[in-house]
Amino acid sequence: MLTYIIVSLLLAVAPLVVRTERASNVISALFFLVQVAAIALVFIFKLQDSVMLSVFRADTMALLFHILMTVVLGFTLVHSSSYLRAEGVSARSYKAYYTLLMLLAVAITCVYYSDNVAMTWVFLEATTICSAGIIYHREFKQSLEATWKYIFVCSTGIAMAYLGILLLSTVAEHGALDYAALKSVIANGNPLYLKVAFLLIVVGYSCKMEIFPLYTVGVDANYAAPAPASAFISTALVNAGFVSIMRIYTLYSGAIEVFEWARHVLILIGVLSLAVGAMFLRRTNNYKRFLSYSTVENMGIVAIGMGIGGVALWAAVFHVVCHTLVKSSMFFQVGIMHHIYDSDSINRLGNYMNINRVGAIGFIVGTLVLLAFPPSPLFVSEVMIFSEIVSVGSWWLLVTMLVLMCVVIYAIWSRTLRLGYHSNQDELHLSAVNRRLSYFAAILVVLAIVLGVWQPEILKSAIDEIVNL
Repeated sequence: MLTYIIVSLLLAVAPLVVRTERASNVISALFFLVQVAAIALVFIFKLQDSVMLSVFRADTMALLFHILMTVVLGFTLVHSSSYLRAEGVSARSYKAYYTLLMLLAVAITCVYYSDNVAMTWVFLEATTICSAGIIYHREFKQSLEATWKYIFVCSTGIAMAYLGILLLSTVAEHGALDYAALKSVIANGNPLYLKVAFLLIVVGYSCKMEIFPLYTVGVDANYAAPAPASAFISTALVNAGFVSIMRIYTLYSGAIEVFEWARHVLILIGVLSLAVGAMFLRRTNNYKRFLSYSTVENMGIVAIGMGIGGVALWAAVFHVVCHTLVKSSMFFQVGIMHHIYDSDSINRLGNYMNINRVGAIGFIVGTLVLLAFPPSPLFVSEVMIFSEIVSVGSWWLLVTMLVLMCVVIYAIWSRTLRLGYHSNQDELHLSAVNRRLSYFAAILVVLAIVLGVWQPEILKSAIDEIVNL
């Protein structure tokens, strides 16, 4: 792990010392290969579940989400090169962007592998610093506002999580803060301290997972950042928040009384996130914010699945995996649209089916998958969550979710049809149509559809291990 971190960091800062954009592209390609090699070496040398540097563990959850991040990173690097060239950014900005993106990838990877409550907190704070630079990359007024808001709110959230970790550490023996050690003694902790600690940690980390109450910073970040970076932030970084909360969730399973309370907290946060997504999807007039609120809604469903437990917990993990593929693809498609039209305004854009048929079909199919229409994998996960809700007899939750999801379906589908078929009121730049990139982005949606029809045994086994940690 030490070798991986050193090599990755050296490659991440290397663009700052090279002269050309092409050299930055080569370095980013090498960085991607390092991620692939690191994953491959874990399997080749059978390092699964081995502890590294006393604070990292290559468990199944870390490996699964590192693989997902690497897939999205590869697509992000390709789309970023085309996006930045179309933006006409300076060589300095071009190199800074790639440096920040790769540093963010390293920080996120460390979050995935972290086996220590305190170190998870440290690396999540590191993602704030890297993300802030990317958010400000376009250097306009809204970017500056979004950057300061992101730093302030995320730092506040991380500070709240730190207070929660301090309370949680009261049960630690000999100062051991690794998850396994804490789980073995958590049943002996003060229930009040444990409840407050869980609430502070989940609320603090909500700024990363993009759920209620600190979801707003993620929406503003995705709006201000370049579209390919938004795809990475809205998936890989959101997954880092999910992994961090999931580890706390499994940790609390050792304290039965407090665990039941924690599950109800997650259900409440999930319902509020779903409600926020449904409400703002109807009101927003920007496609990047539109997709961000969709993330809030989907992560709300995930939080509900975690809170319900049982089969729904398995479905929640599967939902996150498939959401990563679909949402990143749609952000890439919006990045392509950004240079064809003069804006991202929902009310002004239209006729996309005749302008870029490949991109329009990719966006429409992605929308259908995102809305969980069969054969979407999200349909599979949502049906599993609904079935578990029925089995526990929580009818109020089922009705609430169905009503809110109907609002979400109407809001998203009406906006998508408007983009594809309504008359366009914005200025067009037809020379910016890039069908190759549209095809490339659509690959991720195709992969998601495959998972909706057929879930590989290796993926099923991996999720089984995660939910039984």
